[in-house]
Amino acid sequence: MQMVLFVCLGNIVRSPLAEALFNSLAAERGLDDKFAADSAGIGAWHVGEPPDERMRAVAAKHGVHYWHSARQVDRQMVADADLIVVMDEDNYADLRALFPNEALPEKIRHLRQFDPEAKGDLSVPDPYYGNEKAFENVYRIIRRSVEGLLDALERGELPPPIHG
Repeated sequence: MQMVLFVCLGNIVRSPLAEALFNSLAAERGLDDKFAADSAGIGAWHVGEPPDERMRAVAAKHGVHYWHSARQVDRQMVADADLIVVMDEDNYADLRALFPNEALPEKIRHLRQFDPEAKGDLSVPDPYYGNEKAFENVYRIIRRSVEGLLDALERGELPPPIHG
């Protein structure tokens, strides 16, 4: 089974939603025996906290209900992951700084590499300080991107790493 690790800053908004969508869509496609997802954050600020209630409310409007307990990424998670998917360039740089001796670049992709509407923008914005519209926008970006990621995994055709 291939393990995908989604990483964002605090593991309460973007990466737990990506994990939930990935696992749900993989199950819908009958791929849950081939692919599974997990998520973690760069920082420890929110460790043990549930996902942001605003993002869960937006996801629930789309029929997606999930729960998660925030965690900080660690060396074992990085080692266990076949693919690490970051939400933005800062997440990439922070991962490289946290694990400078790991062979990460070939494992890491940006989530929006799989978004057909990205138009070169590789950042999934963090809506933490935004309004409901910001959370809705991020939900849509993550949904499109996760669908694209699953399509690429099914085909066995991942795009090359941005940094490599």
